[in-house]
Amino acid sequence: MNSRNDRTDLVDTWNGKVEEWPKVRFGDVCEIVARQVDPKLDQYAKLPHISGVNIESGTGRLLFLNTAAEDKVTSNKYLFYSGDVLYSKLRPYLRKALAVDFQGVCSADMYPLRVDRDYLDPEFTAWLLISDSFTKYADGESRRARMPKLNREQLFNWTAQIPPLSKQKTINSYIKWQFDKYIRSRMAAKAQLEAAETLPAAYLRSIFQGPEAESWLILPLGEAGEISSGITLGRRVSDRETRPVPYLRVANVKDGHLDLSDVNEIDATEAEIEKLRLKSGDLLLTEGGDADKLGRGTFWEGQIPDCIHQNHIFRIRFDPSRFCHRFVAAQIASPYGKAYFLAHAKQTTGIATINQKVLSAFPLMVPPVREQKRIALMLDARRTEAERVHSALADRLKAIERLPASILSRAFIGAR
Repeated sequence: MNSRNDRTDLVDTWNGKVEEWPKVRFGDVCEIVARQVDPKLDQYAKLPHISGVNIESGTGRLLFLNTAAEDKVTSNKYLFYSGDVLYSKLRPYLRKALAVDFQGVCSADMYPLRVDRDYLDPEFTAWLLISDSFTKYADGESRRARMPKLNREQLFNWTAQIPPLSKQKTINSYIKWQFDKYIRSRMAAKAQLEAAETLPAAYLRSIFQGPEAESWLILPLGEAGEISSGITLGRRVSDRETRPVPYLRVANVKDGHLDLSDVNEIDATEAEIEKLRLKSGDLLLTEGGDADKLGRGTFWEGQIPDCIHQNHIFRIRFDPSRFCHRFVAAQIASPYGKAYFLAHAKQTTGIATINQKVLSAFPLMVPPVREQKRIALMLDARRTEAERVHSALADRLKAIERLPASILSRAFIGAR
């Protein structure tokens, strides 16, 4: 077993001798052994079944494994054996290859490769097939077809400088050591990111389900603010004069923010515009969608002049001397608010909706307006910090997920 210092210097050990490695045509040192079998037959149904979805992109890691029977496959599959290398020929840019140490069946979208053991180690071959050098070649060749796919001739015509078997095993050792570190780092980064994603809800829960909230006055939302629906598409306006104005659709109203990148227009009368024109501080809530999106909404800040809203969006307007719209929006978006809407929504297959009656009855917790503003400012600060932390962790995870290509590039710096 190599020591840590030895492993750190492994690449330096072989880089200086790359020019001595023979350049080999891939088809001269391996073959495709593609015997098709019926996975419904008992002797094959019990075998492990592998397709592209089983292999992690860019790492060659086996993610999960079922039998052919468990996967309920019915079409013919290729039989493979221990020591073979499986390569996914569809969309080579996904970098999916695996050296197997068991017998099984694989998708017809994979090549079961049997290497010449005098020249190639199976594990080294799998790494080679997801390396930058091979992937660039395979991706370029496969894009000649409508569906990116590497055919046998293209696969076998690739050439690379192949080190001796002893060096291949050294390279294997280096890659596995680096990939073990990569996997641990990625798992830690994902756990940190997932923890960061729970922060906004945790902040809201601490406010609206904390001990302080128990002393606050509760008012039905319909008494606290004026609730109105929006304009109906396809309505008849007879001979009344209209003009085009921007209007918000459900697609524009997200959970905690507005997406104004694509705002449509609708012809409306002056009376409709006057009645439905949004004002800064208006709270906007969608009437339904997926169950986890109930109570989805945010507030309007006057981003677009003369903007109105669709009838599938509720507008709630408050007296600013009594209510802080940011505080109300945060409360409705909190686990407290989500729980209310989930409990009172009308649910059909895949869809959950609320009506104006349910919305009007929402039990709004109302501390003094000064306290509402203080809490809203505090939550804004916490949300900003949570977004900063989340962004930093997401960037870190992206950087970590680029490591496999870097590791393989360093390992195969001599492959051409």
